[in-house]
Amino acid sequence: MTTQDIASRLVELCRSGHFEAAQAELYAQDAESFEPEQAQLQYAKGLEAIKAKGDQFQSMVEETHGGYVTDPVIAGNQIALGMGMDVTMKGMGRMNMEEIVVYKVADGKIVSETFIY
Repeated sequence: MTTQDIASRLVELCRSGHFEAAQAELYAQDAESFEPEQAQLQYAKGLEAIKAKGDQFQSMVEETHGGYVTDPVIAGNQIALGMGMDVTMKGMGRMNMEEIVVYKVADGKIVSETFIY
């Protein structure tokens, strides 16, 4: 898959709420995930660790009210997406979360994701 193919499929899956399917289909087995310093889990390596990080986040969500994924911006082998979620977090109330995610592609798979918020 080209970077454009991956970007299109990633947006399609994320917009329909199929984040785990996107990981299973598009990520390399040894992909890396990076979060800012204030995040509970700042780094994960390997698809299983990335999935576990996502499960940990979902366990903190009480209710999802909406969200969005922007069209991709592609530069070489990198993809940038804007993402937002309107969620109620357990014990923290309702909030809007917005971020930019930069994905790096190599050999037809996503090899890293970096969250900026």
